[in-house]
Amino acid sequence: MTAQRVCALSELEQDSAIRVEVDGVAIAVVMDSAGDVHAIGDTCTHGDISLAEGFVDGDSLECWAHGSAFSLSTGKPLNLPAYEPVPVFAVTIDGDDVLIDPAVTKPTS
Repeated sequence: MTAQRVCALSELEQDSAIRVEVDGVAIAVVMDSAGDVHAIGDTCTHGDISLAEGFVDGDSLECWAHGSAFSLSTGKPLNLPAYEPVPVFAVTIDGDDVLIDPAVTKPTS
């Protein structure tokens, strides 16, 4: 599988997230406060909640329902009630295109 265009970079706003789906995989595409773009699994591991509807705080994305925050770089939960990480996907920026390959995850070490 190859990386697919999921949105335009100009569609993203700082400190916000959007939900996209690539080959049946729900992904939250996030622009953090530094302007860096991240892609993590969109479903909170504590409940079946879209993380893209949550809150971006620095380098984390917080689930609006129960408050678990996930690291945008590792996918690891930063607080309870979630204790399982979400996948983190490699992002490529090509001009104004944001590309993601849902088959390529970044290591979470």
